[in-house]
Amino acid sequence: MGQVREVVTGARRIVVKVGSSSLTTAAGGIDEQRVDALVDVLGALATGGREVVLVSSGAIAAGLAPLQLRRRPRDLATQQAAASVGQGLLIGRYAAGFARHGLTVGQVLLTVDDVTRRAHYRNAYRTLRKLLDLGALPIVNENDTVATEEIRFGDNDRLAALVAALADADLLVLLSDVDALYTGNPSDPASVKIPLVREDTDLSAVEIGKTGKAGLGTGGMVTKVEAARIATGFGIPVVLTAAPLAGAALAGEEVGTLFEAAGSRPAARLFWLAHATSPRGRLHLDEGAVAAVVARRKSLLPAGITAVDGSFAAGDPVDLVEAGSGTPVARGLVNYDAVELPALLGRSTPELAAALGPGYEREVVHRDDLVLL
Repeated sequence: MGQVREVVTGARRIVVKVGSSSLTTAAGGIDEQRVDALVDVLGALATGGREVVLVSSGAIAAGLAPLQLRRRPRDLATQQAAASVGQGLLIGRYAAGFARHGLTVGQVLLTVDDVTRRAHYRNAYRTLRKLLDLGALPIVNENDTVATEEIRFGDNDRLAALVAALADADLLVLLSDVDALYTGNPSDPASVKIPLVREDTDLSAVEIGKTGKAGLGTGGMVTKVEAARIATGFGIPVVLTAAPLAGAALAGEEVGTLFEAAGSRPAARLFWLAHATSPRGRLHLDEGAVAAVVARRKSLLPAGITAVDGSFAAGDPVDLVEAGSGTPVARGLVNYDAVELPALLGRSTPELAAALGPGYEREVVHRDDLVLL
């Protein structure tokens, strides 16, 4: 197969994501042989001294057959019902499979809120870290049974990239029903396999498809490429290949597509804030506030805000935009509700503290909760 990929064989902490189509039958329900094959690969890796985090889709798909649903539902409520049935079946199968390797699994269900709000983020990180320290194998999925449209990741490819950042992983492996990235549809004889992606320009000739044929997943190649961009932007290399090739890929063989890591690693929680959240509103900043936030990396104070858009609560993500042009310059977690802010605009924090009390001396967005866009 050519040279061994040292970036793979040298990775100590690995996040592996597997899609619904690689775990379930087309009719819905868990494909036990496929699950066991994946478990055997990851079990050998974990018992061989590597740390493994599995991001697994399949909860909704696994719940279809037991609920006598013929296809993946479109409405959120039925998706959540299917996930509540399927998640238990899926984690039970994983638990039994990894037990054959003497491994204990831990279920970690996340929403966007769990990893963008400061206290929640610390809890999510500590849970993953402690599971690994105790020798358990974390199995991560989106918490579909409670997530609302506003706090959903949308697809587990992106979730996997963000979990890789959260876990400070050395490698992300995306497993699907396609063996690599191609210049077009893999079934087209004119399509060419792309073994290595060093930068975005390598993707200029690629035509990326969407959901798989079975209709069980929420994303196709487009979400995987976007996940690879997110992870490599955090300094994590990515291997994209088919689930049956997981063993070869994790052994460092030149299967699938390798996306090389780019740049140094930013703060993980702020990386989540930039890539995992959708803004609930916008704060319009005057020139002085833009300069303070962008050039001097200062907190945002009420004095520099000229207008407020949207409906948000304290702790929600908001975009900071240039007054006039509306160009976003940063995203942050706001410390005030939308209804509170209009009365504070243009006023200094000492003035607000004197007039309204010491609680109003706080920043609108603290610099520790702010990422430049």
